[in-house]
Amino acid sequence: MLKKVKSGLLLGLALMASVAHAELPEDYKVVLLTENFPPFNMAVDDKNFARDDGIDGISADIVREMFKRAGIKYTLTLRFPWDRLYRLTLDKPSYALFSTTYTEERKPLFKWVGPLAKTGWVLLAAPGSDIKITNLKDSAKYNVGAYKNDAVSQALESEGLKPINALRDQENVKKLTSGKIDLWATTDPVGRYIAKQEGVSGLNTVLRFKEAELYLALNKDTPDEVVQRLQKALDELRAEGFIDDITNSYL
Repeated sequence: MLKKVKSGLLLGLALMASVAHAELPEDYKVVLLTENFPPFNMAVDDKNFARDDGIDGISADIVREMFKRAGIKYTLTLRFPWDRLYRLTLDKPSYALFSTTYTEERKPLFKWVGPLAKTGWVLLAAPGSDIKITNLKDSAKYNVGAYKNDAVSQALESEGLKPINALRDQENVKKLTSGKIDLWATTDPVGRYIAKQEGVSGLNTVLRFKEAELYLALNKDTPDEVVQRLQKALDELRAEGFIDDITNSYL
């Protein structure tokens, strides 16, 4: 009798293990999308389209290693604009997007793996500007440029503000220095990195209004097994120091 109980217990544990480590279909593959968002993800040749090894950056290197360790196949494409990639990931079951800022508003829209990195949201002014504000509401009296459907832009809109959205964040550098906008709502250190690429330095941080975390956002229909494997792989990479090493290699 005891032998039967033990046998049944072992069978139950084996079934639980098989459920916990469910096999994915042989042809299962995640379609990974990203954009030029240096230093986290970017095309090696600075163009607005790239695939696989033509993409680098902090998050790109981390995500590649996550998928490799998790044993999940993928394709990786960098495209433009972010707004289109965001909508594709919302609509397509096998799609995923990074680096995506995690917010409470976005939380129910995707399944999430992360954080990949931490950032801050800032309002930047042109060199020599004397603009001074103490809170986000104060920015309403100025023309504020932002990046369409980016989390920073969405945050401003949720506060009742009306940012002037551009389809490329690089456009905001030229708008800022030419006086077409007074402030640029962007992510730190991304904004400064982009500005330097455009030959602009010395931007003033007028306000730092939020700390944020960057994640891999997966379509809501993504199997939980995929999410769990990827999160486990990321947690292991962080514990081993891989995340810190990759981050330090870019900054």
